[in-house]
Amino acid sequence: MSQQFPAPPRTTLPFGNDHQHRSAVLGTAGDGWVDFDLPGVGIGTAEYPDGPTGVTVLSVPGGARTAVDKRGGAVGVSGGFPYHHALCFAGGSSFGLAAASGVYDELLRRTGYATDFGSLPVVSGAVVYDFTPRDNAVYPDAALGADGLRAVRTDRVAVGRVGAAVSATVGKVDNARAEWGGQGAAFARIGAARLLVLTVVNAMGVIVDRAGGIVRGNLDPATGLRRHPAEDYAELLTAATPDLAPAGGNTTLTAVVTNVRMTDTELAQFATQVHSSMHRAIQPFHTIADGDTLFALTTDEVTVPAPSLRLGTVAAELAWDAVLSSVRGT
Repeated sequence: MSQQFPAPPRTTLPFGNDHQHRSAVLGTAGDGWVDFDLPGVGIGTAEYPDGPTGVTVLSVPGGARTAVDKRGGAVGVSGGFPYHHALCFAGGSSFGLAAASGVYDELLRRTGYATDFGSLPVVSGAVVYDFTPRDNAVYPDAALGADGLRAVRTDRVAVGRVGAAVSATVGKVDNARAEWGGQGAAFARIGAARLLVLTVVNAMGVIVDRAGGIVRGNLDPATGLRRHPAEDYAELLTAATPDLAPAGGNTTLTAVVTNVRMTDTELAQFATQVHSSMHRAIQPFHTIADGDTLFALTTDEVTVPAPSLRLGTVAAELAWDAVLSSVRGT
């Protein structure tokens, strides 16, 4: 079945956040759920349906050391700290960075407005461009960021068209062949180690399954067939076409969270290893037209041997599962 998005309506004037009072929807089911059990970690979503656009907030109240791996030519991140209490993924491109300030606001309220240095929370924001399939300028603002944090739950996370990915698209050799992307997740408990992968897939590339088949993106509306972008670009190279720029507004945002203790060096390499592995699920990946960013977080609760290599290898497979879950239900 085609998952192409319809052309945005052009019958009304575009509107933004000042057009009318925004009505938020919190904690929607999306297209399914992924259960997880990682103490001290929660995920919540909130959306403005009249975008539609939204946020996905990952909360770690006790804090987590972090490594950030940023790639591609259009990264949209505020913060990127080595330690976090929350991450706020949002639609709305650069305007959506405002949502992270709402997470800060809500965390300040929860501490009773404590401002001593030890009480200050640490939050980073990261955004995807989600305006292409809609005809308005609605973006996730501070109020929606706070709503996302209020919607956090610690037992399961919604996948599909939900949260920051409600208007995500993939397979954009050109926008006429794009299809809906989504939010994905995967969780594993292996001995004492626990791993959670959360991803918002709004990629220029197509989604590829483990058999090598293209399951979403670059759909030819005339034939109903999907094909690998390499075929299109090979044809363009052969024809020496000078004027076809890649479709802009692409980003995949990912968080990999574990309870396994790692040194700063190990955590950074863990982030690189997992992020690099995702090119198997998204092809092409890390292009000049993408702004891919991965946050690797650890709560430092358990110790395992050779954590970066062993955990990174397992997490790479979970990341592929997470990407596939982002589109399987849509």
